[in-house]
Amino acid sequence: MSSQKLSLPALTAMVVGSMVGAGIFSLPRTFGAASGPVGVLITWVIAGGGMYMLARVFQALAERKPDLDAGVFAYAKAGFGDYPGFLSAFGYWIGSCIGNVSYWVLIKATLGAFFPVFGDGNTVTAIIVASIGIWLFHFMILRGVKNAALVNTIVTVAKIVPILVFIVVLAFSIRAGMFRENFWGGVGMPQTSLFEQVRATMLVTVFVFLGIEGASVYSRYAKKRSDVGAATIIGFIGVTALMVLVTMLPFAVLPRAEIADMRQPSMAALLEAVVGPWGAVFVSVGLVVSVLGAYLAWSLIAAEVLFVAAKNQDMPKVFATENKNQVPAAALWMTNAVVQLFVISTYWSSDAFALMLSLTSAMSLIPYMLVAAYGLKLARGRLTYETRPQERNRDLIFAGIATLYTIFMILAGGLKFLLLSAVLYAPGTLLYLWARRERGRRVFRGLDWALLAIAVIGAVYGLYALASGRITL
Repeated sequence: MSSQKLSLPALTAMVVGSMVGAGIFSLPRTFGAASGPVGVLITWVIAGGGMYMLARVFQALAERKPDLDAGVFAYAKAGFGDYPGFLSAFGYWIGSCIGNVSYWVLIKATLGAFFPVFGDGNTVTAIIVASIGIWLFHFMILRGVKNAALVNTIVTVAKIVPILVFIVVLAFSIRAGMFRENFWGGVGMPQTSLFEQVRATMLVTVFVFLGIEGASVYSRYAKKRSDVGAATIIGFIGVTALMVLVTMLPFAVLPRAEIADMRQPSMAALLEAVVGPWGAVFVSVGLVVSVLGAYLAWSLIAAEVLFVAAKNQDMPKVFATENKNQVPAAALWMTNAVVQLFVISTYWSSDAFALMLSLTSAMSLIPYMLVAAYGLKLARGRLTYETRPQERNRDLIFAGIATLYTIFMILAGGLKFLLLSAVLYAPGTLLYLWARRERGRRVFRGLDWALLAIAVIGAVYGLYALASGRITL
């Protein structure tokens, strides 16, 4: 196992590699269509502040609960019981699978700008090529986690370069008058309240912050436990700075209406508008590298969560098996089978990338909320604070704000994605039933029944809303 241990730079690369994926390359148009600079700044203050608090919760838990591996799932189970722990693991895992689908869609949409056969990323050709990519990565990961983590570190460095070039070029192209013109909303854009501008971008920020827990999920491979928390904070600060610059600088270069009308990935279209055709090619190459790197990181994370949940007896035993390279092979097979099914399903979606982005965010918020609530529970009960008790008040504030933030984000996402989440959570419970039955354990107790009822009712209504057209994909 010693050969599998990961250093602080490697763990930091896991965080950055997980966070910098498809989202950052689509931010200029996504934010430009929804808000002007004032709204964007408010959004980043709220989202950045909330996610920073969550990052500090992950850091504190990594230090105070070193025995818990695969943080997101393990913290929920330790704090609230087996079934909530399972729901956290399942939601995080299925959200990771859906996020991986969005990566393939955006890669093919990017190539579609040069090769029309790929369209918007959901043509038959795009689906076939994406399917080949899924299984090429699958067999590479099966050869060993350490090898995959090394590739992720290299790819993380490579993909940051186009983003930095984009930032530098736009910084030297700033027009103060243009920024003033866009400041409160811009010419030719619909008049919306500042509240609506901020609300329209909040769910997107969750997607681009996904991966903040990358080091925590892979904590069992850390050389030093303290590196997990340090990698989380370092990665968060660096990536947040990049995202703020990527969304704010375009308002100082082009009219907001022009930004809002750009093809995705809008970062490529923006650089092309400033420097010419080579800018689109340069960013597009960077995007493909970035998204493939993020796909690798999330494939590792998704399989790891499923594997550890099975090891903790909350998923069927089969997912707790490893191959000779110490890779959770069965979990990886299950993960990529689900990704494959979702990729095929994009053929029938009108805007596959936007749907996958929002649904990934919605599925991830409940696991995040449970992590924050567990941190709050520890701090309120003074648990683990026999050592360094002076940190309790600080951690209580961090966890309290993180809990409120995640609840606010769940509500801000709207009823549609809550119902779609329930459509996935309810049938996913069958895996929990399987796991409990094969170990001869009581399935539900107390509050579990209420959670199950909420999931089932939400799923039934969600399916009805889909069938009746009240919810569209």
